[in-house]
Amino acid sequence: MDWLNTQTIGLATIALLTLFTWRRYFSPISNIPGPFAASFTRLWHIQRILKGDQNLELIRLHDKHGHFVRIAPNEVSVSHADGPRKILAAPLHKGSWYKVVTFPDARFPNTMGVTDPAVKNELSRHIAPAYTLSNLLRSEEAIGLTADLLFTWFDKFAASKEPVDLDKFFTFATSDVIGEVIFSKPFGFLREGRDIDNAIANAHPQAAYVSVAGFFRWFHVLFLSNPVITWLGITPWGHIINSAMAAIKERQKNPDARFDALAHWLHMLKEHPDKMQLHEVQSAAFNAVGAGNETVATALQAFVYYMIRHPNAWKRARAEVDAANVGTCGGRTVSYTDAQKLPFLQACIKEALRIFGPQSMGLPRVVGDGGLTIGDRTLPKGTTVSISIWVIHHSKEIWGPDAREFNPDRWLTDDAARLEKWLIPFGLGFASCPGHYIAKIELSKICATLVRDYDFCQVDPKQEWTWKAFFSAVPEKWPCYITKREKS
Repeated sequence: MDWLNTQTIGLATIALLTLFTWRRYFSPISNIPGPFAASFTRLWHIQRILKGDQNLELIRLHDKHGHFVRIAPNEVSVSHADGPRKILAAPLHKGSWYKVVTFPDARFPNTMGVTDPAVKNELSRHIAPAYTLSNLLRSEEAIGLTADLLFTWFDKFAASKEPVDLDKFFTFATSDVIGEVIFSKPFGFLREGRDIDNAIANAHPQAAYVSVAGFFRWFHVLFLSNPVITWLGITPWGHIINSAMAAIKERQKNPDARFDALAHWLHMLKEHPDKMQLHEVQSAAFNAVGAGNETVATALQAFVYYMIRHPNAWKRARAEVDAANVGTCGGRTVSYTDAQKLPFLQACIKEALRIFGPQSMGLPRVVGDGGLTIGDRTLPKGTTVSISIWVIHHSKEIWGPDAREFNPDRWLTDDAARLEKWLIPFGLGFASCPGHYIAKIELSKICATLVRDYDFCQVDPKQEWTWKAFFSAVPEKWPCYITKREKS
């Protein structure tokens, strides 16, 4: 028996060594440089994800190796300037990682989780129209009134001279905005001024889990994303998702509510019961909530963080807002239309999205028939090719020698129109973020109002913020003092 066990172990060891050797030295992409461990195991990439610095490590590797870096046995990260167009804008299948995004369990495909662009486009047919700018602007007044609650809290912090954790309050605000836009019902974070049921705090470990679980979907399906878990009603997504599902049930009883995104989807469900199912509405709501709160909160934090470290930019933006004599759309928050007419403010928002984009996870696609030629290299069919938004946004080849510096003026030059094609904070192509107009409305309205009405200063002006980059980059623990501007 001992002999048999030893032989079994020996055969398994030989099989593993053979697999590792083939992946390292004989794979069609074995001549692409990268970390040694990444050539034969995904564990290198997972380790960088869990460490929370995969975005910076990819920038470093591309600086060292050039346009192509092997980050897993069958995945190549691409930084070539043609990469976004040839990979993201092309109708390539998404990588299998996306299949982890299902709701309520693995039986139910949705627009983010499917990998075939044709299937995704079909599923989006009745979902996407709710995200058009014109439809979302129907909710502008509600967005503004939600933002007013945020500013009420800022007024209190300014009066008390106590520091505020912007990471918390911006996430409270963006979560409640999603509730208003999708369900006409905020989740209550700003009303209570606290993280209800630790929903937001729990989002960080959940994001880390999803970032890794996409590579081990069998594990995710076995333990969390299966019919038994759905039947038991114990999916571990907390207050936000529970509130979202309750809002859907309430809305089905109240068809006369405001024509928000949910009303649009339920209308489509009623009109096309043969082409759409309730779980698609639930998945759309799940995706909107999961993707739309921390990402926009991160963008708001990036705007404030880089602007107060470049105080002349804050002064210029304020002078622009004052000169424009901006109006509101209910409440005190600057209207979206007026905020769009502020070119320097918009340049600052763009630059904040470029220098510290919310999306830190690479965007993988699969090379189809005939291979894929980018620059002087052709990648074979079946290879996973990924674009890191951070790598593209920090490329000196694209943005110039000051690529890693905050410089809003780059968006006010004659070269700005050319640069636009590489500004991809919300992705590109058929799999780009469907809610990007929600983000743009929030950012324009809130940032313009912040500049007009407040001044910010870090408690420790020398402290650089800390953050973790799992699915998205999330800053934390950089408390600020707020001063409310005295109106003349």
